[in-house]
Amino acid sequence: MGRAMLIGQRITVLGAGIAGLTVAIALARRGAQVTVLEQAEAIREVGAGLQISPNGATVLKALGLGEELTRIGTRAAGVLLYDGLGGGPVLGMDLIRQRPDQPYVFIHRADLIEMLASAARASGVQVRLLQQVTQVTLGDHPPRLTTAQGALSEVPLLVGADGLHSPVRAALNGRVAPFFTRQVAWRALIPCRPDEPRVAEVFMGPGRHLVSYPLRHGQLRNIVAVEERHRWADESWSATDDPLALRLAFQAFCPRVRGWLEQVQAVNLWGLFRHPVAARWHGNGAVILGDAAHPTLPFLAQGANMALEDAWVLAAQLAAHDSAEAAFAAYQRARETRVARIVEAATANARNYHLRGAIRPLAHMALRVAGTLVPDFALKRFDWIYDHDVTLPG
Repeated sequence: MGRAMLIGQRITVLGAGIAGLTVAIALARRGAQVTVLEQAEAIREVGAGLQISPNGATVLKALGLGEELTRIGTRAAGVLLYDGLGGGPVLGMDLIRQRPDQPYVFIHRADLIEMLASAARASGVQVRLLQQVTQVTLGDHPPRLTTAQGALSEVPLLVGADGLHSPVRAALNGRVAPFFTRQVAWRALIPCRPDEPRVAEVFMGPGRHLVSYPLRHGQLRNIVAVEERHRWADESWSATDDPLALRLAFQAFCPRVRGWLEQVQAVNLWGLFRHPVAARWHGNGAVILGDAAHPTLPFLAQGANMALEDAWVLAAQLAAHDSAEAAFAAYQRARETRVARIVEAATANARNYHLRGAIRPLAHMALRVAGTLVPDFALKRFDWIYDHDVTLPG
């Protein structure tokens, strides 16, 4: 396709989430005519907080959104790990000292989506709401979209940024039932104070853990709590639960955690499922990215960052190749090894947070000793994630 051929090329993106809006901006900035189809009546994000690590922030900076990210987000000073039961410190990571020039940002999902939507529209992207695409048909013809109302249309190129239950992924790979991990997660927001430390606090306990950090410069506190259990929960961001269930699940935790949970008035609950990384990311004029291609569990806080990386790489490859299929193939080659490693590392992190029995105090002691003797060791384990810069040439 090449940079010149991308100019004026009509591209349709399914989904106005982080992946869809970011790829729309990146493509429009390179001259494409981009239309985003969103099934909701308005662009909004269900959920609460997320973490933009340096590898994701690099993409936003390259898109000219670095200053706005800093303005609306909260720069993280560090990550602190605690024994969830006793409340004692286990390990600390100083993000400011170790990464002074690489911002790590806490941000409300709605604020990030609003920033991306504004940038997309300013870049000439057309956003069409109430467009629920229920089926995608691929073959020896341009991608065909069928809406919930039965309308049928063809588009020259299709980008599936349509999440976990992506019709584009299904058209490329068939439908595969995900595996319930026997873990559920609650999300909640409570009031915070502006003087609260700008750190992510992780409280680890047997079979469960809780993560919390401030949002909107200390106006809100984000809470994500995960519990291992056999009872099924839907894979839905919008399902709700009784706050009492959350409090009971963490009733053995330290007073700081219990005090937060007493303030919870509304909570969302969703089941955590493992989806395989898609074998086929592209074909017949269509391509997928973000959760549509490689859903990941939330234990490395990399879901949004992988979507940002994908978006940049996909747009860059379309600008560098003479055909869409060559660009799509290069994009998958550039991304699949990295995202598979992220998915596996996130799964392993869950096990580390949920240790039980005699190994738990031993593991915590080992972390305390290592953190004292080699203060930088813990954060350096994530260099392969945070130092990765997809915006660099080549």
